[in-house]
Amino acid sequence: MNLKGRNFLTLKDFTKEEILYLLDLSAELKDKKKKGIPVDHYKGKNVALIFEKDSTRTRCAFEVAAFDMGMGATYLGPTGSQMGKKESIEDTARVLGRMYDGIEYRGFGQDIVEELAEYAGVPVWNGLTNEFHPTQMLADMLTIREQFGRLEGIRLVFMGDARYNMGNSLMVACSKLGMHFVACTSKEFFPSEDLVELCRGYAAESGATITLTEDVESGTKDADVIYTDVWVSMGEPDEVWEKRIKVLTPYKVTKKVMENASENAIFLHCLPSFHDLKTTIGKQMGERFGIEDMEVTDEVFESEQSKVFDEAENRMHTIKAVMVATLGE
Repeated sequence: MNLKGRNFLTLKDFTKEEILYLLDLSAELKDKKKKGIPVDHYKGKNVALIFEKDSTRTRCAFEVAAFDMGMGATYLGPTGSQMGKKESIEDTARVLGRMYDGIEYRGFGQDIVEELAEYAGVPVWNGLTNEFHPTQMLADMLTIREQFGRLEGIRLVFMGDARYNMGNSLMVACSKLGMHFVACTSKEFFPSEDLVELCRGYAAESGATITLTEDVESGTKDADVIYTDVWVSMGEPDEVWEKRIKVLTPYKVTKKVMENASENAIFLHCLPSFHDLKTTIGKQMGERFGIEDMEVTDEVFESEQSKVFDEAENRMHTIKAVMVATLGE
C-alpha cells in the first residue's frame, strides 16, 4: 500500500483497503509508542499546522506525533497567518509548500482545505472542517476495533445534529467499512440527501446499511456503539442554543439509551463534552436553561462503557499514521 504524497481530506477519497491499512499502521505505531520503540527517522522534515479554529486534541495529537517522528512543527493559530486576510489561500499554500513537507488545516469550509491541497505541492491533512473530520474517524474506528476485534457488522448510532462534520464523516466511514450506521435524531438534523445517497452506494459494495430515524427506542436497540457530539458547533451564533436544546434533548445519551443498546455497547464522543457544569459555557447554559448536562449525562460519560479517553488518545496514534503514510521519505 503506497499513499506517499496523498492528501488526507475526507474518507470519500480512500478505499476500504486503504482505510484499513491506515488503521493497521496506527495500531503498529501505537504498539511501538507503548514499547518505547522510536520512529524518529523524519529528522529534517517540518510540518505547518494551520488552526483557524482552536483545538485541544487535534493540536496536541499533531504536535506530539510530529515530535515523536523527529520533525519540527509550526503552529499557526487563528491570528497566526495572513491566509484569507492579506494573502489568498492559493498564495499561502504555495509559500508554505516551499517551506514545509506537509500542512494540516483545521477551520471552516471544506473548500478551503481542498484549495490548499490543490496548490501546496505537499500532502495536506484535514484536521476538521465544517463538513468532514477524517482524522477523528480513524481514531474512532481504531477504538471500536480495539473494543470489539472487528469493524464489519458493528452497529453505530449517532445521536444529535447529524448534518455536519461528525454525522457526515461517521456515515462515510461506516458505509465504506461494512458497518451499520444509524442517524437517530429529529428529521431536520438528518444528513443531506446527496451524501446519504453517495454513502448508500458505498454501503451496497461493503455490506453496510444506513438508517435515518427519529425513534430513539428502535434506533438504539442492540447498538454496539452509541456516539454523540456537542449540539452547538464552534462559531455558531448564541441564539441557536435554545432551539437545539429544545429539539435535541430527546436524543440525549442517557443510562436508559445505553441499556437499550447491546450488552457490550460502548459510548463514544469526539470531545469536548457538556456532560456537567464544570466549564464556563456549561455553567452559563446551566444557569440560562436550568440544565445539568446536554448531549450526554455525566452518569454515562463517567461509566465503564465510556471509551472517550481511549478514543482521545487514539487521535495521536492515527494522526501519526496519516503522516507516516503520506509524507515522502
